[in-house]
Amino acid sequence: MRRPLSGEGLMATGFGELKIFSGSAHPQLAREIADFLGISLGQARLRRFPDSEVSFQIDENIRGADVFIVQPTSSPVDQHLMELMVMVDAFRRSSAARITAVVPYYGYARQDRKDKPRVPISAKLVANLLSTAGTNRVLTMDLHKAQIQGFFDIPVDHLFAAPVIIEFCARLQYPNLTIVAPDAGGAERARAYAKRLDAELAVVDKRRTEDGTAEVMNVIGDVKGRTCILQDDMIDTAGTIQKAAVALKDAAGARVLACAVHGVLSGPAIERIDKSPIDQLIVTNTVPLRGDAQHCRKIVVLSVARLLGQAIRNIHEETSVSSLFV
Repeated sequence: MRRPLSGEGLMATGFGELKIFSGSAHPQLAREIADFLGISLGQARLRRFPDSEVSFQIDENIRGADVFIVQPTSSPVDQHLMELMVMVDAFRRSSAARITAVVPYYGYARQDRKDKPRVPISAKLVANLLSTAGTNRVLTMDLHKAQIQGFFDIPVDHLFAAPVIIEFCARLQYPNLTIVAPDAGGAERARAYAKRLDAELAVVDKRRTEDGTAEVMNVIGDVKGRTCILQDDMIDTAGTIQKAAVALKDAAGARVLACAVHGVLSGPAIERIDKSPIDQLIVTNTVPLRGDAQHCRKIVVLSVARLLGQAIRNIHEETSVSSLFV
C-alpha cells in the first residue's frame, strides 16, 4: 500500500518538499512513479528550438525542494543526455536543495574501459558531466558493470530489477527450470537468478572457428527437456540472444524464454526475436519500447516504477535503500 508524500504524510527532511520531474525520454515511467508516491509530476516546459537546441523552463517554485529528475538515456542517447544536463542546470540555478538524477538506463555504460588503443572511457565522461552540471545524487538500475559506480564522486544508488523479474518468472511455474547465461560474462548474474528460483544453471560458450569466419555456440550444462530462461542485463540488437536460443533448441531444450532488464532493442532486434525460437521475451520499462517492439507478441514488459518509487521515498526520507539492492 502506497503512502502519500504530501501534506501531513510527508516525513520532514532537510531537503524540503519532494518533487518529481520528467524529461522527454520516458514520461510514462515518471507518471507511474509519481502515482505510486501519491504526488503530481512537477510542472515544466521542455521544448526544442528549430535548430534542435533544448529549451527548458520550470513552471513552479522549487526553491529548497528535493528534486528527482526521471530521464533514462535511451535512444536518441545524446539528445536525452543533453536534456538531462540542461534540466539539472536549471534546477541548480533555481535553488533546489538537492537534485537527484533518476537514470534507470545509463547510456554509454558499455564504454567503461580502454579495450582498444586511443579510445575514450565514455561511461566516466558521462559521470563527470552529471556531476559538473550540478547533480547531487544518481539513482540508476542494473549498470552494465557495477564498478561504474566508482566513476562518480557523488553518491550513487544502484538498484537491481531482479526482484521484479524473478517474481514474474516464479509465477509462470514452468517445470525443470534452467537459467542460462548467454555468454561467460553473464554467468554470475544468471547464477543469482538460478539461486532465487531454485533452478539449474547453464552457460552458452561462444567461440569463433579457427579461420574466424563463424561463431560456434556450445551449451555448458544439461538443458535437454528443460525450460530454459536466457538472462542478460540488456538486449540491444538481439544477435547474441538469438544465437543462444538456437543453440539451446539444438541441445534439445523444451522451451526457451529470455529476460533482460533493459530492452534497448535497436536495429534488427525485433526481426531477430520474431524469427528466433524464443517463446517469450521479458523486459522491464527502464526504457520505452519503440513502435515495432510494442506490437511484438513475444514481448512482456514489467514495470519497475514501484521499485524506483520506493527508492525515491527512502532517499527523500533519509532512510536505508540497501533493502532494495537485491
